[in-house]
Amino acid sequence: MVRVFYPELLAQSPLKAEAEAIGKRTYELSEYLVKVAGVTDVGAKFPHTVTYHASCHGLRELNLKEEPLKLLRGVAGLKLVDMARFDECCGFGGTFATKFASISTAMGVSKADNISATDAEFVTSIDPSCLMHVQGILGKKSAKAKAIHLASILASEGR
Repeated sequence: MVRVFYPELLAQSPLKAEAEAIGKRTYELSEYLVKVAGVTDVGAKFPHTVTYHASCHGLRELNLKEEPLKLLRGVAGLKLVDMARFDECCGFGGTFATKFASISTAMGVSKADNISATDAEFVTSIDPSCLMHVQGILGKKSAKAKAIHLASILASEGR
């Protein structure tokens, strides 16, 4: 939002230059760690099987694909399993989920099915909205996998 849409929203405003400057200094966590700080191993331990959901926001707006995966590969004990169509939308999309609830739910069910097919204990993403949506559907299906944000894995000490 800050990097892409604030400059667009403020394009006709005296604040446009300031919005662009703030956007250039704003990073998503995995992007900052990998591209700016040069870190792929934060010393985390997470002895679980994990699959990754690439959010639309991360992929399409911020062009992030490898950064979260590089960090996950650096977590001790974590087994990363591939998910079919990992880059397919989960269906949440902010107001999309309320305007088109049945479509949003169907997309979420498809994503939940792909998650369950991996037999992973956890699904992670850089987007909390995706995780909230997917966890709701996984919970209704009594699925094994639980949603967890990438930051929580990176902060883990082995539990």
